[in-house]
Amino acid sequence: MTCCLRSKILVKSWTKKTKNDQDLEAFIRSYGHLTTKQYRFLDIKKMTKSFKEKLGQGGYGKVYRGKLPDGRLVAVKILNACKGNGEEFINEVASISRTSHVNIVTLLGFCLEGHRRALIYEFMPNGSLEKFTYKEKPLQTSPHLEWEKLLQISIGIARGLEYLHRGCNTKILHLDIKPHNILLDEDFSPKISDFGLAKLCPRKDSIVSIANARGTIGYIAPEVFSRNFGGVSSKS
Repeated sequence: MTCCLRSKILVKSWTKKTKNDQDLEAFIRSYGHLTTKQYRFLDIKKMTKSFKEKLGQGGYGKVYRGKLPDGRLVAVKILNACKGNGEEFINEVASISRTSHVNIVTLLGFCLEGHRRALIYEFMPNGSLEKFTYKEKPLQTSPHLEWEKLLQISIGIARGLEYLHRGCNTKILHLDIKPHNILLDEDFSPKISDFGLAKLCPRKDSIVSIANARGTIGYIAPEVFSRNFGGVSSKS
């Protein structure tokens, strides 16, 4: 059985369980062979120097700069305790804990202690693509990328998506591709990140079943937002 198929079973099984902190922790432990290294929250505080340097913030939590005991720099995402019921956490761990592709961000570990949840990723020194495409303030000057570099970034994103859709026996549909979720390494090579809204489905399925619209307004395909525009496919 492939890792992607096991991940699908993990997510399906979780949706049938009572969704509270105790059940989530027991569920993760029961599928420990699926996950990357588990850290204590005390370890998270140490590696981030008590959350000293914030790198960014999103709808599900804040991201801090950290360092592992072996010296590797990491980005630590602390999930909001009041957000969701654990599905976002399960999606993230199940979707990318066993993926391996140059254009997919690497999940190095996680923390789960009651309501405290954290995800540990490889550090991307150039941040997200968003800061190279949008100005945070009207008079702010955005860093500039040449068209050739932007083309290479676009190709890298496409290769990452192709891997998610075709590289496993089970498709991994990201469902929230946008500049904020594309991270850039030291060479400006792109890596797809943030799999909290991801959905796993069989490769043979051309039409995807989604109960509610997922994604960010302005980036959602019309058919995902409203069924009046047609069926939802992996291309959506």
